[in-house]
Amino acid sequence: MSANDPLLQPFQLKHLTLKNRLMSTAHEPSYSEDGLPMDRYRRYHVEKAKGGIALTMTAGSAIVSQDSPPPFGNLHAYKDEIVAPLKRLTDECHEYGCAVMVQITHLGRRTNWNHSDWLPVVAPSRVREAAHRTFPKPAEEWDIERIIKEYAACAQRMAAAGLDGIEIEAYGHFPDQFWSPATNFRQDQYGGSLENRMRFSLQVFAAIRAAVGPDFIVGTRLAVDEDWEKGFSHEEGLEIARRLVATDDIDFLNVIKGHIDHDAALAKVIPIQGMASAPHLDFAGEVRADTGFPIFHAARIADVATARHAIAEGKLDMVGMTRPHMADPHIVRKIIARREEDIRPCVGATYCLDRIYEGHEALCIHNPATGREATMPQVIAKSEGPLKSIVVVGAGPGGLEAARVCGERGHKVVVLEAADKAGGQVLLAARTQRRRELVGIIDWRLAQCEQLGVEFRYNLFAEKSDVIELAPDIVIIATGGIPDTEALDAGNELTISSWDILSGEVKPADKVLAFDDHGAHPGMQAAEMIALSGAQLEIVTPERYFAPEIGGLNHVPYARLFGEKEVRITINSRLLGVEREGNSLKAVIGSDYTSATQIRYVDQVVVEHGTIPLDDIYFDLKAGSINRGEVNYQALINGEPQAIASNAEGAYRLFRIGDAISSRNIHAAIYDALRLCKEF
Repeated sequence: MSANDPLLQPFQLKHLTLKNRLMSTAHEPSYSEDGLPMDRYRRYHVEKAKGGIALTMTAGSAIVSQDSPPPFGNLHAYKDEIVAPLKRLTDECHEYGCAVMVQITHLGRRTNWNHSDWLPVVAPSRVREAAHRTFPKPAEEWDIERIIKEYAACAQRMAAAGLDGIEIEAYGHFPDQFWSPATNFRQDQYGGSLENRMRFSLQVFAAIRAAVGPDFIVGTRLAVDEDWEKGFSHEEGLEIARRLVATDDIDFLNVIKGHIDHDAALAKVIPIQGMASAPHLDFAGEVRADTGFPIFHAARIADVATARHAIAEGKLDMVGMTRPHMADPHIVRKIIARREEDIRPCVGATYCLDRIYEGHEALCIHNPATGREATMPQVIAKSEGPLKSIVVVGAGPGGLEAARVCGERGHKVVVLEAADKAGGQVLLAARTQRRRELVGIIDWRLAQCEQLGVEFRYNLFAEKSDVIELAPDIVIIATGGIPDTEALDAGNELTISSWDILSGEVKPADKVLAFDDHGAHPGMQAAEMIALSGAQLEIVTPERYFAPEIGGLNHVPYARLFGEKEVRITINSRLLGVEREGNSLKAVIGSDYTSATQIRYVDQVVVEHGTIPLDDIYFDLKAGSINRGEVNYQALINGEPQAIASNAEGAYRLFRIGDAISSRNIHAAIYDALRLCKEF
């Protein structure tokens, strides 16, 4: 199979032999320390190298100048100190036969001025980017000359670190801000004709090539069509690509389609769940056919079959599977072992990127080991101690992860589930067509548990006696929560929950008020279903903007639909109470900022206020447990076993995870399970 699999064929890029056709494209997980790729950053990339990937591209992007302040925890490539940690990262990846490159950039207008060194943001022209809202200063000649030199100096640092190559970011960043008619209104030698608009980038590539010599690999990630009436067209983008190739200063093109001026545009470049798979793959193939040049590409190529097709049909030379490698960094290893069914799927939730754009570090929605390689294992080792009997109550994402990890450890596991199938709240979320891929979180764990011999007992609303009868050594309560319906000062009984809408148990009425006091997907998904039903809808939230827990990319489809359906969105407001008045419901809306109130008359009030733990069985079992349910948090954080023994008469250890503790999210429930159960 290896000899015939297109994905496992090597690719020769100049002097560099890439051992297969899979790569992780440049992205910034925000794991840096003071702008340097220290231990966490290094371990993240080394794990992918262990998993068999041919090329890992670090940074997204590493900044070449101090007047390009980092908005995403970017690496500081302008610092000489970056060389040593980058060299360590590169050397360790090389031990596994994995090539390492780094993406470098000057962000131009795509950043903020009000942090780091508080230098003015510079761009080709005084055109504000919607996403970062900065009013840039038009670059003067001395800025341009300085930045060209900084690119060259940065490239020398990267070569000194032993990297296999660099990639210049040129979509939405300083170089292509010169290319685009949307952002370049200059009247000098850097504006006007395409020759003038390309002058800066060609000077940068020439300076880099002069600095690193003919053998070091240099490429660029660029838009070949801005898909924007104000930007450059497909034909002009192809001409830009042709002119770059003709210089002999670059060795590959990493192509994208679109622009990233705002979240709605960015979501087309980096598609999320509910959007088309590999939407720009044929486009990338056209660029390859036109230029005859090595082409890399990534845009929601989430599965091995699509990646294999891309290579087999000659559309790409290297396939970027970046988010999929966050979900499972061992994709190649599993392909080689003929275990593709064991690959943990990327479900397109884009929890990873949305966290970055909200100022947090990247985390996969259902692989909590990614980014935590120092403490969380990607591969669960067998227990070296005596095997145990473990009962898990609840088969939502947290319960299934607990069962999987305990099964991997070699223990005997029985799962008790009240419903007729596994899934918990994920099944509610996956009911909407746009988010149905989330069910992959459940399906993958069910398949893993089946291989491990985990026993499931469905349609059993477990009570204390059901658990005790199994004589467990450990009991894990993963029963999740139920909607918190006590969000208002008065009239809670007149409302319905978002779950009622999502489950289909209650149909949307004609005129609906949705009060979202959670700010996450459940309330927005319910609102989405209501809007799609044709109802007249108003969303009321006490937040400064709707759904702050969701993040920019997942914000896009909600915002688009709400705009199309003329949904009214009322922020900074709180639903105080509901009362019946004739055939209508009278909703009283107040605010945290004023004592004034407003009245709405509607047919239906939907409330989203998180969940309350479904925890009766936990408290029923608590007195009979060795630890009385207590968790040693320091041991949990340190990755050490739970050893509390406060009840000498106890028969089992008792723990609860996920929403059975408090209302959180999918990632929290799965992380709870992994870091607890990996020590059993």
